[in-house]
Amino acid sequence: MGVIAPSEYHALADQHGGRSYLQVASWAAVKTEWSSELLAWRDADGQVVGTTLVLYRRLPGVSRWYAYLPEGPDIDWADPRLERWLDPLLDHLDRRQVFAVRLGPPTVLKRWQAATLKAAVRRDRRVDDVLPDVVEPVGASVAERLRDLGWSRGGEDGAGSDAQPRYLFQVPIDGRTNADLWGGLSKEWRRNIQKAEKSGIEIRQGAESDLPAFFELLEATERRNGFRLGRSLAYYQRQYRVMNAERLGRMRLYLSTWNGEVLAAHTMNVVGRRVWYQSGASANHHREVRPSHILQWTMMSEAQQLGADRYDMRGVSDSLDPEDRAFGLLRWKLGTGGELVQTVGEWERALPGPINQLLLRAMTRYRSRG
Repeated sequence: MGVIAPSEYHALADQHGGRSYLQVASWAAVKTEWSSELLAWRDADGQVVGTTLVLYRRLPGVSRWYAYLPEGPDIDWADPRLERWLDPLLDHLDRRQVFAVRLGPPTVLKRWQAATLKAAVRRDRRVDDVLPDVVEPVGASVAERLRDLGWSRGGEDGAGSDAQPRYLFQVPIDGRTNADLWGGLSKEWRRNIQKAEKSGIEIRQGAESDLPAFFELLEATERRNGFRLGRSLAYYQRQYRVMNAERLGRMRLYLSTWNGEVLAAHTMNVVGRRVWYQSGASANHHREVRPSHILQWTMMSEAQQLGADRYDMRGVSDSLDPEDRAFGLLRWKLGTGGELVQTVGEWERALPGPINQLLLRAMTRYRSRG
């Protein structure tokens, strides 16, 4: 394996369904606190068979680097000999003076249908307490093989917890018509969308100039719901600018307006046949006109028109406790009729050598302070 030219990497981004938006080359320009490198695996004929964006960050006070492959690499994870992919990666990183690496295999471990989880909502219950509808054999195999190869899953064996969500909510789209998607919505969702339409909510796709309005609503949403993403307006402006410079329409902003006022604003990312709802925000007032439900329906319909195989609504809590504040977001997403998927999570290991082991432990302590 070796470095791949940005132009060749760009050309491959939207093929074969598309890689994660966290693996497109422009994502490196979003994460300005990291340096980066584009790598590729090639077959005997020189054809690219796998790619990855690697982010590098130096541990304070030392000359070695920590490597992170968010939702990557994009390789054949079904290959029973994963070391054929990972050993060349580790060799390359060792030459780059990397002391440890974390990766996020884009493979699914378990799936729960919305109806299954709705029926299982109970006090003190979590998703893993419920028998899944599907256990994916590739995901189970990947987890087993990584452990055999010396990797530790995020949150286990002293490794830091996952940076990306392990539980995702997704709406399957491939092979479904818009009418099918509508029929999959809960009665509450359909009623709220119809209420928004009757109230005169208007939906439009925004531009970079609309990001301040989005960010103002995001700050209100964070205060209302008690969470903090820690991203600035400049972060979203940079993301919008660099991702759309790479490919027009890569990042999109959708707005719900009522009587000329923006009441909700959500961002969406598109790579090939993959579509993600990334961040959502809404006002504290006029919530009775349901600006977010109709906005999500518009984005889901747009994903269907783009030929997406699924609409990824990103992370949710694993709580099924109706009294748990964290359950509220999952409850809202369950109304789309999609499914909750548990990925194999992020995996981490030090490169060979006692010093690298010590540095990884130091890195874990450093992260835990932040």
